[in-house]
Amino acid sequence: MKSIKEIYKIGKGPSSSHTMGPHRAARIYLAHHPGATAFKVTLFGSLAATGKGHLTDVAIGEALSPVGKVSIEWQPKTFLPEHPNAMKIAVQGDSGDLQDEWTFYSIGGGAIKCDRLEINDSPEIYPLNTMTELLNWCNANGRAYWEYVDSIEDPEIWDYLAEVWRAMQASVERGIDQEGALPGPLHMRRKAANYFIRAEGYKDVLRTRGLIFSYALAVSEENACGGTIVTAPTCGSCGVLPGVLYHLKKVYEYSDKRIIRSLATAALVGNVVKHNASISGAEVGCQGEVGVACAMTAAAANQLMGGSPSQIEYAAEMGLEHHLGHAIPYADWYRFRVSKGMRTLQQGRWMPISMPCIRMACTGYHSTMWSG
Repeated sequence: MKSIKEIYKIGKGPSSSHTMGPHRAARIYLAHHPGATAFKVTLFGSLAATGKGHLTDVAIGEALSPVGKVSIEWQPKTFLPEHPNAMKIAVQGDSGDLQDEWTFYSIGGGAIKCDRLEINDSPEIYPLNTMTELLNWCNANGRAYWEYVDSIEDPEIWDYLAEVWRAMQASVERGIDQEGALPGPLHMRRKAANYFIRAEGYKDVLRTRGLIFSYALAVSEENACGGTIVTAPTCGSCGVLPGVLYHLKKVYEYSDKRIIRSLATAALVGNVVKHNASISGAEVGCQGEVGVACAMTAAAANQLMGGSPSQIEYAAEMGLEHHLGHAIPYADWYRFRVSKGMRTLQQGRWMPISMPCIRMACTGYHSTMWSG
């Protein structure tokens, strides 16, 4: 597995695969064609089908427009073989001819591949790639998951995770204070601020649920508006982890150091899924985004609440298990994403599943979905 920095990326929404990835691809292409004055970009499959709602054209334009004219062609019914999120970029000559065309694939979480260039976000540094291997390491050495991260990553990983945690908190606090309409043709109104105010008046369980919902929704709305968020593991699922951790810090006053360690554990869970399966919504549906985010959150919170390595693994497993099957068929993608607010509301609705997973695991509940 690669560094956990590949799970947490600080950037602008609304989509890691449809915004961050294409923006990065355009910048890489531009760096290798500094003299170009016009570009032709062709979007395929999911990038074309839902790209306008995700501001894909805006992201590409921000990278290429400062140096030349950009024309974009949308081909939603054409899928390239390697991944549903594909795009081609070429230099466009004065007569309209295309030169040096490169193909990029946005594979989820802001990561990209290219047919003409080896793009290594980071090398493979983790020798253990399954939850069973990680759990066995913890039990054999009497250590925690975050300590495994500490033994593999460079020392600056903790400074990076501290920056991630600051960005997560800032996205919650910005989102809680914002009102108005979300981008998109449905003109959906921001709801996080209202949910927060209402939740403050509730008691006990309803108050906890309402506050966590409002925090997660605040981050999701920031993402929908193109604000700065942290992929966890994607933009589409960016509200789940910070929403729960922000609440736990407020209620239990956990130190930033403990929360940062829990972020390391959560990233290991996300890394396992990314390495062995996928976190790309275009490839595996929402189970790969919100499902993985719920598993990461359950693991992090369980660790904060004193869970053992086995209990942390159980919590993560239940978080993912309860989202299996949340895979949106391609024919439904446009209806589901016609407004970025739709994803925002779905994320807020599924997020509270992580809390019972945490509690059940702490009581010793045993489930073995991913024993391999």
